Amino acid sequence: MARGAQPFWEAPLASLDAGQWEALCDGCGKCCLHKLEDEDSGRIYPTNVACRLLDLTTARCGDYKHRRRHVPDCLTLTRAKVDDLIWLPQTCAYRLRAEGEPLPEWHYLVCGDRDAVHRSGESIVGWTVGEDVAGPLENHLVKRVV
Repeated sequence: MARGAQPFWEAPLASLDAGQWEALCDGCGKCCLHKLEDEDSGRIYPTNVACRLLDLTTARCGDYKHRRRHVPDCLTLTRAKVDDLIWLPQTCAYRLRAEGEPLPEWHYLVCGDRDAVHRSGESIVGWTVGEDVAGPLENHLVKRVV
């Protein structure tokens, strides 16, 4: 980075290239949790149930490159979708940057430590279950803000 140049993660989302866009992800895994939607109100309710591809100890996708082969309805997060996804966590780097906010101090781009997201309690590690063992999603609604 040139002296005095702005780090890419502080730049507007529209200016990021594909690699920078992917690098913006903080690795929390929260977007890979199942959600329930109230059909009448449209309200989204988060659960503590993770996609079957999500590694519950690292919060990383087990086959990110080919995830749509295994989970056809897996969402590909794009610049165009960020503003419309009201269920994105308040701490999501994509959401924060779309709103013109800085990344949190525990984000690896800021602190240089990919595990800081887990130590700060901002990831899915330690409080989620896999969809293979969860049973009905209605039994796994979370009260904590994700």
